[in-house]
Amino acid sequence: MDQQTAQRVLTHPKFQEMARKKSVLGWSFSALMLFVYVVFILFIGFSPESFGVPVSPGSVTTWGIYVGLFVILFAFAITGIYVHKAIGDIDKTTHEVVTVVQGEVNRN
Repeated sequence: MDQQTAQRVLTHPKFQEMARKKSVLGWSFSALMLFVYVVFILFIGFSPESFGVPVSPGSVTTWGIYVGLFVILFAFAITGIYVHKAIGDIDKTTHEVVTVVQGEVNRN
């Protein structure tokens, strides 16, 4: 793709809207993950003994294991959702805009 075609893709309104949505989605997920981590760290700081409480009487598994697993799995889940959206909706829109712009260039 030449420089002029690339510039037309970048300035296309549909592409700019898609880029804005992608940015909002990325920042939203980042803020959500930051919130989960901050709550996790604050909970460790203010109530560390809570992580040592066994899940059931006589159990060696504590709530800290489950909370830590939740944080890790949550990070994987929102990453998966972001990738699914990026590959699906966002890539589709980008491909449509490139096809339209290349069609316009070829007609000229």
